[in-house]
Amino acid sequence: MINALSIDLEYWWCSEFLTKYLPDEREDILRESLNPLLGLLEEKDIRATFFVLGAVAEDYPDIVEDIFERGHEIGCHAYSHRTLYELDAPEFEREIKRCLSLLSKYNPRGFRAPSFSLDNSTRWALDVLQKYGFQYDSSIFPVRTNLYGVPEAPLGVYRPSKGDVTMHDPEGTIIEFPLTALRIGFNVPVAGGFYLRLLPRWFLSWAIGRVNKKRPANIYVHPHDVFPDVPRINLPVFPKFVTYHGAANSLIKLRHLIDRFSFKPICDILVDVGS
Repeated sequence: MINALSIDLEYWWCSEFLTKYLPDEREDILRESLNPLLGLLEEKDIRATFFVLGAVAEDYPDIVEDIFERGHEIGCHAYSHRTLYELDAPEFEREIKRCLSLLSKYNPRGFRAPSFSLDNSTRWALDVLQKYGFQYDSSIFPVRTNLYGVPEAPLGVYRPSKGDVTMHDPEGTIIEFPLTALRIGFNVPVAGGFYLRLLPRWFLSWAIGRVNKKRPANIYVHPHDVFPDVPRINLPVFPKFVTYHGAANSLIKLRHLIDRFSFKPICDILVDVGS
Protein backbone atom coordinates (compact mmCIF):
# COMPACT_ATOMS: atom_id res chain seq x y z
CA MET A 1 0.00 0.00 0.00
CA ILE A 2 1.33 3.43 -0.97
CA ASN A 3 0.30 6.40 1.17
CA ALA A 4 -0.03 10.13 0.50
CA LEU A 5 2.33 12.65 2.03
CA SER A 6 1.54 16.36 1.98
CA ILE A 7 3.15 19.49 3.36
CA ASP A 8 1.15 22.60 4.22
CA LEU A 9 3.55 25.35 3.21
CA GLU A 10 2.67 28.22 5.51
CA TYR A 11 4.26 30.43 8.15
CA TRP A 12 4.72 29.14 11.70
CA TRP A 13 2.44 31.86 13.05
CA CYS A 14 -0.58 30.70 11.01
CA SER A 15 -1.81 28.40 13.78
CA GLU A 16 -5.21 29.39 15.14
CA PHE A 17 -3.86 28.80 18.65
CA LEU A 18 -1.45 31.72 18.22
CA THR A 19 -3.71 34.39 16.76
CA LYS A 20 -4.39 36.24 20.02
CA TYR A 21 -0.80 36.17 21.25
CA LEU A 22 1.36 37.07 18.29
CA PRO A 23 3.77 40.00 18.58
CA ASP A 24 3.82 42.62 15.84
CA GLU A 25 7.37 41.64 14.91
CA ARG A 26 7.84 37.95 14.08
CA GLU A 27 10.89 36.01 13.01
CA ASP A 28 10.41 34.36 9.63
CA ILE A 29 11.89 30.85 9.68
CA LEU A 30 10.29 29.49 6.52
CA ARG A 31 13.53 28.64 4.73
CA GLU A 32 15.24 27.26 7.83
CA SER A 33 12.30 25.03 8.75
CA LEU A 34 11.70 23.82 5.20
CA ASN A 35 15.27 22.84 4.31
CA PRO A 36 15.56 19.78 6.60
CA LEU A 37 12.24 18.49 5.31
CA LEU A 38 13.20 18.97 1.67
CA GLY A 39 16.53 17.32 2.41
CA LEU A 40 14.84 14.25 3.90
CA LEU A 41 12.48 13.90 0.93
CA GLU A 42 15.41 14.25 -1.48
CA GLU A 43 17.50 11.72 0.44
CA LYS A 44 14.70 9.16 0.44
CA ASP A 45 13.58 9.96 -3.14
CA ILE A 46 10.07 10.79 -1.95
CA ARG A 47 7.73 13.11 -3.83
CA ALA A 48 4.91 14.81 -1.94
CA THR A 49 2.10 17.33 -2.36
CA PHE A 50 2.81 20.87 -1.14
CA PHE A 51 -0.33 22.86 -0.37
CA VAL A 52 1.07 26.36 -0.81
CA LEU A 53 -0.34 29.39 0.96
CA GLY A 54 -0.72 32.24 -1.51
CA ALA A 55 1.05 34.65 0.83
CA VAL A 56 4.07 32.34 0.85
CA ALA A 57 4.04 32.08 -2.95
CA GLU A 58 3.96 35.86 -3.12
CA ASP A 59 6.88 36.29 -0.73
CA TYR A 60 8.93 33.29 -1.85
CA PRO A 61 8.29 32.40 -5.51
CA ASP A 62 11.80 30.93 -5.67
CA ILE A 63 10.95 28.41 -2.95
CA VAL A 64 7.79 27.29 -4.75
CA GLU A 65 9.72 26.95 -8.00
CA ASP A 66 12.41 24.88 -6.26
CA ILE A 67 9.78 22.57 -4.78
CA PHE A 68 8.19 22.11 -8.20
CA GLU A 69 11.55 21.48 -9.87
CA ARG A 70 12.22 18.73 -7.33
CA GLY A 71 9.18 16.89 -8.69
CA HIS A 72 6.61 17.65 -5.99
CA GLU A 73 2.96 18.41 -6.65
CA ILE A 74 1.82 21.98 -5.99
CA GLY A 75 -1.63 22.41 -4.43
CA CYS A 76 -3.56 25.44 -3.21
CA HIS A 77 -3.92 26.41 0.47
CA ALA A 78 -5.86 29.65 -0.16
CA TYR A 79 -4.13 33.01 0.21
CA SER A 80 -4.20 34.39 3.75
CA HIS A 81 -4.85 31.34 5.97
CA ARG A 82 -8.15 32.77 7.12
CA THR A 83 -10.37 29.79 7.83
CA LEU A 84 -13.55 29.08 5.89
CA TYR A 85 -15.44 29.81 9.12
CA GLU A 86 -14.29 33.44 8.82
CA LEU A 87 -15.27 33.84 5.15
CA ASP A 88 -18.32 33.83 2.98
CA ALA A 89 -18.41 32.45 -0.56
CA PRO A 90 -17.40 35.71 -2.35
CA GLU A 91 -14.51 36.27 0.09
CA PHE A 92 -13.35 32.69 -0.35
CA GLU A 93 -13.54 33.05 -4.12
CA ARG A 94 -11.29 36.11 -3.92
CA GLU A 95 -8.82 34.10 -1.82
CA ILE A 96 -8.82 31.30 -4.39
CA LYS A 97 -8.38 33.66 -7.35
CA ARG A 98 -5.49 35.44 -5.66
CA CYS A 99 -3.73 32.19 -4.77
CA LEU A 100 -4.26 30.68 -8.21
CA SER A 101 -2.88 33.80 -9.89
CA LEU A 102 0.36 33.19 -7.97
CA LEU A 103 0.41 29.44 -8.69
CA SER A 104 -0.90 29.46 -12.26
CA LYS A 105 2.33 28.02 -13.65
CA TYR A 106 1.81 24.85 -11.61
CA ASN A 107 -1.88 24.25 -12.45
CA PRO A 108 -2.97 23.15 -8.94
CA ARG A 109 -5.48 20.32 -8.96
CA GLY A 110 -5.90 19.98 -5.21
CA PHE A 111 -6.99 22.22 -2.36
CA ARG A 112 -6.66 22.14 1.42
CA ALA A 113 -8.61 24.56 3.59
CA PRO A 114 -6.69 26.38 6.31
CA SER A 115 -7.14 24.59 9.63
CA PHE A 116 -9.19 21.83 7.94
CA SER A 117 -12.18 24.18 8.06
CA LEU A 118 -14.39 22.40 5.54
CA ASP A 119 -17.48 20.91 7.17
CA ASN A 120 -21.23 21.13 6.69
CA SER A 121 -21.29 24.76 7.82
CA THR A 122 -18.83 25.67 5.05
CA ARG A 123 -19.84 23.17 2.37
CA TRP A 124 -20.54 26.09 0.01
CA ALA A 125 -16.77 26.04 -0.61
CA LEU A 126 -17.24 22.96 -2.81
CA ASP A 127 -19.07 25.07 -5.40
CA VAL A 128 -16.17 27.52 -5.51
CA LEU A 129 -13.63 24.70 -5.87
CA GLN A 130 -15.65 23.23 -8.72
CA LYS A 131 -15.93 26.64 -10.42
CA TYR A 132 -12.15 27.01 -10.47
CA GLY A 133 -11.49 23.54 -11.78
CA PHE A 134 -10.14 21.74 -8.74
CA GLN A 135 -10.25 17.98 -9.01
CA TYR A 136 -9.82 17.08 -5.37
CA ASP A 137 -9.94 18.42 -1.84
CA SER A 138 -8.08 17.27 1.26
CA SER A 139 -9.64 19.35 4.03
CA ILE A 140 -11.98 17.04 5.89
CA PHE A 141 -10.64 15.54 9.10
CA PRO A 142 -12.99 12.80 10.38
CA VAL A 143 -12.36 13.57 14.07
CA ARG A 144 -13.71 16.10 16.54
CA THR A 145 -11.48 18.82 17.97
CA ASN A 146 -12.24 22.27 19.36
CA LEU A 147 -11.08 23.81 16.06
CA TYR A 148 -12.27 21.47 13.31
CA GLY A 149 -13.52 18.05 12.41
CA VAL A 150 -16.26 16.04 10.70
CA PRO A 151 -16.31 12.82 12.75
CA GLU A 152 -19.21 11.36 10.75
CA ALA A 153 -17.35 11.66 7.43
CA PRO A 154 -16.05 8.57 5.62
CA LEU A 155 -12.50 7.56 6.49
CA GLY A 156 -11.49 6.80 2.91
CA VAL A 157 -11.61 8.56 -0.44
CA TYR A 158 -15.12 9.62 -1.48
CA ARG A 159 -17.08 12.31 -3.33
CA PRO A 160 -18.84 14.56 -0.80
CA SER A 161 -22.41 15.61 -1.42
CA LYS A 162 -22.88 19.35 -1.68
CA GLY A 163 -25.88 18.97 0.62
CA ASP A 164 -24.05 16.96 3.30
CA VAL A 165 -20.29 16.46 3.24
CA THR A 166 -20.60 13.30 5.33
CA MET A 167 -22.41 11.59 2.46
CA HIS A 168 -20.90 10.08 -0.69
CA ASP A 169 -22.35 11.33 -3.96
CA PRO A 170 -21.28 9.14 -6.91
CA GLU A 171 -21.99 12.11 -9.20
CA GLY A 172 -19.98 14.57 -7.13
CA THR A 173 -17.37 16.52 -9.06
CA ILE A 174 -14.87 16.99 -6.20
CA ILE A 175 -12.96 14.01 -4.82
CA GLU A 176 -12.28 14.15 -1.08
CA PHE A 177 -9.20 12.50 0.41
CA PRO A 178 -9.73 12.94 4.16
CA LEU A 179 -6.90 13.24 6.63
CA THR A 180 -6.25 9.89 8.25
CA ALA A 181 -7.95 8.72 11.39
CA LEU A 182 -8.02 5.19 12.79
CA ARG A 183 -11.32 3.81 14.03
CA ILE A 184 -10.83 2.01 17.37
CA GLY A 185 -14.26 2.49 18.93
CA PHE A 186 -13.85 6.18 18.09
CA ASN A 187 -11.77 8.00 15.48
CA VAL A 188 -8.17 8.65 16.53
CA PRO A 189 -6.27 11.24 14.46
CA VAL A 190 -2.96 9.83 13.20
CA ALA A 191 -2.45 12.00 10.14
CA GLY A 192 0.66 13.90 11.20
CA GLY A 193 1.19 17.54 12.09
CA PHE A 194 0.61 18.00 15.82
CA TYR A 195 -0.25 14.29 16.06
CA LEU A 196 3.17 13.40 14.65
CA ARG A 197 4.70 15.48 17.42
CA LEU A 198 2.33 14.16 20.10
CA LEU A 199 2.01 10.42 19.50
CA PRO A 200 4.79 7.90 20.09
CA ARG A 201 6.56 6.47 17.08
CA TRP A 202 5.41 2.91 17.79
CA PHE A 203 1.75 3.97 17.86
CA LEU A 204 2.02 5.92 14.61
CA SER A 205 3.61 2.93 12.89
CA TRP A 206 1.03 0.55 14.27
CA ALA A 207 -1.87 2.84 13.33
CA ILE A 208 -0.74 3.43 9.75
CA GLY A 209 -0.17 -0.31 9.38
CA ARG A 210 -3.74 -0.92 10.52
CA VAL A 211 -5.09 1.72 8.13
CA ASN A 212 -3.13 0.20 5.25
CA LYS A 213 -5.03 -3.07 5.59
CA LYS A 214 -8.00 -1.23 4.09
CA ARG A 215 -6.88 2.01 2.43
CA PRO A 216 -3.98 4.41 1.86
CA ALA A 217 -3.19 6.86 4.64
CA ASN A 218 -3.08 10.61 4.09
CA ILE A 219 -0.28 12.09 6.21
CA TYR A 220 0.60 15.78 6.46
CA VAL A 221 3.14 18.03 8.17
CA HIS A 222 4.02 21.70 8.34
CA PRO A 223 7.69 22.64 8.08
CA HIS A 224 7.56 24.02 11.62
CA ASP A 225 6.29 20.65 12.92
CA VAL A 226 9.69 19.13 12.20
CA PHE A 227 11.84 22.10 13.22
CA PRO A 228 12.86 22.46 16.89
CA ASP A 229 13.80 26.16 16.73
CA VAL A 230 10.39 27.73 16.22
CA PRO A 231 10.54 31.19 17.85
CA ARG A 232 9.35 31.23 21.44
CA ILE A 233 6.59 33.63 22.42
CA ASN A 234 4.69 34.03 25.66
CA LEU A 235 1.69 31.69 25.57
CA PRO A 236 -0.79 30.10 27.97
CA VAL A 237 -0.18 26.45 28.80
CA PHE A 238 -2.37 24.77 26.17
CA PRO A 239 -1.39 26.88 23.12
CA LYS A 240 2.24 26.56 24.21
CA PHE A 241 1.91 22.77 24.33
CA VAL A 242 0.21 22.56 20.92
CA THR A 243 2.77 24.88 19.33
CA TYR A 244 6.03 23.49 20.66
CA HIS A 245 5.57 19.99 22.03
CA GLY A 246 7.56 17.22 20.34
CA ALA A 247 9.24 19.26 17.62
CA ALA A 248 12.71 18.13 18.67
CA ASN A 249 11.99 14.51 17.69
CA SER A 250 9.41 14.83 14.96
CA LEU A 251 11.79 14.74 11.99
CA ILE A 252 13.17 11.47 13.36
CA LYS A 253 9.63 10.11 13.58
CA LEU A 254 8.90 11.18 10.03
CA ARG A 255 12.10 9.54 8.82
CA HIS A 256 11.02 6.33 10.55
CA LEU A 257 7.62 6.40 8.84
CA ILE A 258 9.21 7.06 5.45
CA ASP A 259 11.57 4.14 6.01
CA ARG A 260 8.72 1.80 6.95
CA PHE A 261 5.97 2.91 4.55
CA SER A 262 5.77 4.08 0.94
CA PHE A 263 4.60 7.60 0.08
CA LYS A 264 3.84 9.71 -2.97
CA PRO A 265 1.78 12.81 -3.90
CA ILE A 266 -1.96 12.88 -3.41
CA CYS A 267 -2.64 13.20 -7.15
CA ASP A 268 -0.86 9.90 -7.79
CA ILE A 269 -2.73 8.12 -4.99
CA LEU A 270 -6.08 9.21 -6.44
CA VAL A 271 -5.09 7.86 -9.85
CA ASP A 272 -4.19 4.55 -8.23
CA VAL A 273 -7.52 4.22 -6.39
CA GLY A 274 -9.41 5.04 -9.58
CA SER A 275 -11.12 8.20 -8.37
